[in-house]
Formats: sequence, structure tokens, C-alpha cells
Amino acid sequence: MKLQLKKNLLSVLAFVGLIWAVYLINLPLKLSDYNLNQFGLQPRTLHGLIGIFAMPFLHDGLNHLLGNTVPLVVLLMMLTFTRPNPRRIVVCLAVMSGGMLWVVGWDRTQVHVGASGLIYALAVFLMAAGYYDRKIISIIVALFVVVLYGGLFWGLLPMAGKDVSWEGHLWGAVAGGLFAAQTVGRLGRSRQLVASGAVMPVISDVTGNSADKH
Repeated sequence: MKLQLKKNLLSVLAFVGLIWAVYLINLPLKLSDYNLNQFGLQPRTLHGLIGIFAMPFLHDGLNHLLGNTVPLVVLLMMLTFTRPNPRRIVVCLAVMSGGMLWVVGWDRTQVHVGASGLIYALAVFLMAAGYYDRKIISIIVALFVVVLYGGLFWGLLPMAGKDVSWEGHLWGAVAGGLFAAQTVGRLGRSRQLVASGAVMPVISDVTGNSADKH
């Protein structure tokens, strides 16, 4: 258990450390034509596709990065200590939120950068997971997210500010809710059906083949 906790902590620090490393590398590049922020997400443009993956690692300034670092670390820690396969969840949330923003983003001329979309996705995922999972630890985490970051949801509205990617926030939140419904929610419904006797549980043997449990 201690080894797993250590691995989870190191994974979070490595991910956030990479974001900081990209920012520091980009500082001198901003003075040239090689500003990495050009690889941000630009809706419905071919070159903007790379932004689906690059956007969380790019930031417009130190204040932008500092503002995202603390909530990102807190939410990632909550995720890694309460949900299985946290890395897969982070990748899926980032790709889903970025993909939806690329497809339906309103302003094709705007380049979106920053990890705030992923932050909104994580926050909504953890809250929705508490609702669907109905386990004590999941509910506690969901309540903590509401208490700590409930105010974030003003950022879902267009009046959040002209320099704020409210669309990135919005589609991040949508991605978090949808992913929770399709993973935690579906698993919860399966458990309820098994408990009610409507379906028989299916288990896999050591060879990976499925077998009905009678």
C-alpha cells in the first residue's frame, strides 16, 4: 500500500513538473518565432488538432500557471488515491475535453492554452463519481471538491472574462460528467443488477476467458 501511494504521489509530481518544465523551456522561446503556445488548441483547424494533447502543458504566463498548479495537484491527488487507473482517466478526460472544444469551439481564431479545462474535467468527474459510486470515500471526495472548488463553476459562463477560456472550462466539465456516467455510472448500474439478481455476475478465469458464476 505504501509503495502504491508513493507511486501515485510521484506520478502527480511528475505530471505537474512536466507542465512547469514546458513553461520554463518556453520562456526564452517566446522571444523568438518558436513560441510553443502556437501549438495550443485552435477549433476546427488542422494545425489546432495537436492542441488537444498539448493544451494542458502550455500556459500564457506565470500567474496563469500558478493559478492552475494548486487545484491541479489537489484534484490529481484525490483522483489517484480514490480511483483505479488514474492515468487512463486523466488521458481520457484530456482527450475528450480537448476533442469537444476542437469540434464545437465558437471562435476559430482563438488559441486555447492551459490546464484549466482538465481541472474542470477532474472536478466534475470526482463529483459525479461520488454520486454514481455511492461509496463513503467517493462521497467525501465529491463533497471536498464542492467545498474547495465550487466557485470554479463561474468560469463556465461567457462573462468569466475575455481572456478566460470559458469554452475550455465548459467542455472540460461536460467531459468529466460524461466519462463518469459511462464508467463509474455504468459499473454502478451493473452492481445494482447483480445485487437484485436480474443478471448473473461474470468472472474471468486465470486464462482470461469469461465464465458464468452459478
